[in-house]
Order: sequence, then C-alpha cells, then structure tokens
Amino acid sequence: MSTEANNTSSIISKVWSFATVLRDDGVGYGDYLEQLTYLLFLKMADEFSKPPYNRPLNIPKGYDWQVLTDKRGAELESHYNETLRQLANAKGFLGQIFTKSQNKIQDPAKLYKLVDMIDKEKWSTMGADIKGKIYEGLLEKNAEDTKSGAGQYFTPRALIRAMVECIRPEPMKTIADPSCGTGGFFLAAYDFIANPDNYSLDKEQKQFLKMKTFYGNEIVASTRRMALMNLFLHNIGDFDTDSHISPADALISDPGYRVDYVLANPPFGKKSSMTVTNEEGEQDSEDLTYNRQDFYVTTSNKQLNFMQHILTMLKTDGKGAVVLPDNVLFEGGVGETVRKKLLESTNLHTILRLPTGIFYKQGVKANVLFFDNKPASKDPWTKEVWFYDFRTNVHFTLKKNPLKLEDLSDFVSCYNSDNINKRKETYHPDTNPEGRWRKFSYQEIIERDKTSLDISWVKDKSLTDLDNLPDPDVLAEEIIENLQAGIESFKEIMLSLK
Repeated sequence: MSTEANNTSSIISKVWSFATVLRDDGVGYGDYLEQLTYLLFLKMADEFSKPPYNRPLNIPKGYDWQVLTDKRGAELESHYNETLRQLANAKGFLGQIFTKSQNKIQDPAKLYKLVDMIDKEKWSTMGADIKGKIYEGLLEKNAEDTKSGAGQYFTPRALIRAMVECIRPEPMKTIADPSCGTGGFFLAAYDFIANPDNYSLDKEQKQFLKMKTFYGNEIVASTRRMALMNLFLHNIGDFDTDSHISPADALISDPGYRVDYVLANPPFGKKSSMTVTNEEGEQDSEDLTYNRQDFYVTTSNKQLNFMQHILTMLKTDGKGAVVLPDNVLFEGGVGETVRKKLLESTNLHTILRLPTGIFYKQGVKANVLFFDNKPASKDPWTKEVWFYDFRTNVHFTLKKNPLKLEDLSDFVSCYNSDNINKRKETYHPDTNPEGRWRKFSYQEIIERDKTSLDISWVKDKSLTDLDNLPDPDVLAEEIIENLQAGIESFKEIMLSLK
C-alpha cells in the first residue's frame, strides 16, 4: 500500500474511532458531525490564511483556530461556546456554516482531543476525494441511526448515481434540488461533469461548476450545515462567497430563477404542516396550503406541491429526475389533475418502480419520474411512458444486501440516454412476459381509472413459487416494510379525515 493510501486510511480510522468514543458518551453521529464541521472549517480557514495561499478570511479577531488550540479544560469549553456565537453572526459562507451552532461535547477533555486530532492534519492539501470520503461516510452512518431520523435526508447514493448517469448533466448548465438534504445529488452531478471520461473542462467551465452550477433549499438548519460542508469538502463553493443553498421553504414562492436540471427526492410524508401555538398555549400541527398562481392545484399534499414547484423551476427545455412515493402515481382528485398536467406539459418518458428496503425510512414505496420540460402546446407532449419494474421479486435490505450501482445497470442500459427514441422493450406477452422494460401509450394511460400510473405486470413469484422465496431475514424485513407502509397509509387517511 502506498504512503498516501496509508495516510488516508489512518485519517479515516481516527475520525471514525473518535465518533465511537463520543457515542459512548451519548454524543450521536449527527452531533459529532456538527462539531467536526465547525472545527474542520475553522482549521481549513486557518490553513488558507497562511502561505502559500495568504487569503484574507473574515474570521473575527480572537476567534480563529490558533486561539482555540492554545486553550484547555473549562477555558477551552467556554471559549469554544463563545466562538460559535461570534461566527454565527458572520457574513457569507462562514455565517451560514455556523448558523444556530451549539457545542454538544460537554467533556472539555474530549473536546480538546477532537481539536488536537484535527490540528495534526494538513486538510488544505488533502484531496477532495479523501475529505469527501470521510464526510460522506459519517453522513451515511448518521442516516443509519434510526433514532436520529437523519435517514430522511439521505438518498441512497447508488440510486442517485444511476439517476445522474441517465440525465447526463452537461457543463455550463444549472442544477437544482429544492429539498437537497446533505447534498447527494449535487455531489453525484459534480463528479459526473468533472469526470474526464465524460467531459474535458476548460478553466471557465471548471469555475462555473465550482461556483455557479448548484442551487438548492434545505429548511433544517443542521442538515443544511452538513450539506454546505459536504459541498465545500468536495470543492464546491468557497470561503468568501455566499452559498446557493437557501434555508427558506422552497414551496413558499417561485424562486425567480430557472434551471436546466432538477434532481430531487422531496421529503416523505404527504402532508405539509407547521407547528403553531393555540390560545391555550399548547402546540399543535396545522396543514400548510400554498396558494401560488403558478400551481395547477391548491393542496396540502407535500409531494404534489414539490412536483408543481419543480415544473416552475425548470427552463422550457429543462430535464427532471424526481423520486416520488406511490401515492403520486394513483391518488385521485388533485393528484389526477397534476398527473394529467405533467403528461400534457412535459414529455414524461420514463418511470422507474423502486423496491422497498433501499431507503432508511421504512415502509416507503417510491418511483423515479424522468421528464423533459416543453413549451406550451395544444397537444400533449407525452406520447408514451416507459416503465421499468425494479420492484416485483426484487429484494434488498439496508445491512445485508444494500442497493449497489451495478444493481441498476440494466435499467441505465434500457434507459438509453444516447437516444431515448431508439429504446427496445424487453417485455413480450408471449416470449418474455417477465420482461421488466415496457412502454404504454398516452392513450392507454389516460383511459386508466384516475389516469393512474401505478402500473405493474411482472408476476409476484412469492404468490406462486414457494421454492424460490427469499431468505427468512429478507422476508422478515419485507414484512416489516409492508406493515410500516400500511401504518403510514392509515395515518394519512386519518389525517385527511381530521
């Protein structure tokens, strides 16, 4: 193993081992990630302010990295707390990283060890792939922690990469995610565009990719902070610039800009709601309905609102790839209205039916909708929709059999991004009724009840072939998934009756 590889392995090992030490003290991965973010940012700012960079950075005097490293014990804890308060008031990227920051490490000795660990490394010269690998690994561990609920902000990276490979984003074009979580879609798109096997970028294109390509929203302060740091460590954005990741609720209004691509996995759960205090001083949940002139329908359904918002965000020739739950495909009323508008105003050319067992939130049955935005027309733009059934007889579990990129290679091949007009069905009613790739015409779809896009045709083997059932642990996980999905559906029904 090379010296560089050994060094990388050593750094990763240190960062991970300290996460375990703090976890024993009751500091979860999420809290550790936040403290690592604060300290790592300060250390890198210190490195960039010195030769050979000599960059003027707006760290308030007395609250830089060197002052922090000189302190010990209770004095260190007190100064660290004050540093967080001071930096939260700073402008630009710096203030955004430290917004609502708090010290979650109550043991000054452990805090000193974390500062010391970070101080011993030269982070500014470390490759973005190494820093990114460390941080992404911690984000995934945090997502696996079911108690934290962080999984809802973490889309499986294999799925994201497959979506990006299908969309194939180009240099000098803008990419948005109105619910960007920890920034997974941005990183995959960045890697795709920066990959020399895909494009040979000139100086202007590299600068555009770093500073002007990505736009997003994330309303949860801690998650947004992780997204900002994740992007920064992957060489997106810079110290002295404002980030394009807004803390505002994306659904409140038209963002005012239009982008070339939207890659997104909007939050799970149908209802948009906010917490309010009633006259008795008790907290209650109140449905949010967004009254926007650019929306086709007014609804409190979160996914339908995000779908309408995404259509507003896209340029006339923009492309979208969006993860959406099953209810968006079959729900009547406003759901049917949005589906019809989607079929009419865009070329909704592909739907990938996803299996359960790939998301950190259990009970989720989801799909990826791929569509090309189009100018106004009297005739529907969608002529046919291609479906890939990656759900029936497909079994994954997060720990023993997680989703991998190669699992989606057949779909990416069938998608045929080079020329989607030359696709070929693998389904045939006589010779291959189990084929997973099949098209349905616009006429066939609008004749379905409620214009439902909830379509499947592959036979479920568990209903007919008892000899080919998956392993018991996989079956058990699927039973839990289905029960959870049933509970979630029941909750939605009860909410709608209130």
